[in-house]
Amino acid sequence: MGYELSIYDQLLQFPLFQGMSHADLMEVAGHTKLGFLKMHAQKKIVDGGDQCDSLYLLTDGQVTAVTKSADGAYSVVESLHAPAMLQPERLFGMNTRYTSGFTTLTDCNFIVIDKQEVVLLLETQLVFRLNMLNVMATKTWRTEQQLWRSLPATLRERVTRFLVQHTLYPAGEKTFYILMQRIADELNASRLDVSRCLNTMQAEGLLTLSRGRIVVPMLERLLM
Repeated sequence: MGYELSIYDQLLQFPLFQGMSHADLMEVAGHTKLGFLKMHAQKKIVDGGDQCDSLYLLTDGQVTAVTKSADGAYSVVESLHAPAMLQPERLFGMNTRYTSGFTTLTDCNFIVIDKQEVVLLLETQLVFRLNMLNVMATKTWRTEQQLWRSLPATLRERVTRFLVQHTLYPAGEKTFYILMQRIADELNASRLDVSRCLNTMQAEGLLTLSRGRIVVPMLERLLM
């Protein structure tokens, strides 16, 4: 019973299981093949482009996510703290591959659920099915919202939007490995103007610049 209660508490940390009754969660714990994975720090979990055939639920620890541009010219590194799900939306759809690579930053514990087990949960657990639909619908809504927002009026607003849109989660510390010229090209601006803008933001303590790298300690501060 102690084992089941422990699993019950861990599953409730994640949006996919919230709202499920105690009886439903006990059924999930007793009849679903749950894998338990412990990984030491600095170990690769998955690479960007790998097939997504399992649902990874981070129950303890911290992981690093690396997302690269389509041409590989720049990348963004960000950290995720438990509890966190590693791109559950990539389990289904036309492209079922991870768009980011994940590596453990600290010692981590995961609950791992094979895709076929996820399908069974979708078939047998109504609340789980609704929660999965909500996760995917929210992801779609956020993407569409970005497309239909008004264009930024100033270069600073355009730089901020560029940084925010290229992250998995719009909060926390982010490291962008990108040249100023590439930002200028992306924003159809001059490199000098982009440099002035970023240096002003650095003077305000919003980010730190070095060659080919921009560190943003708290991305949410850029939106204030």
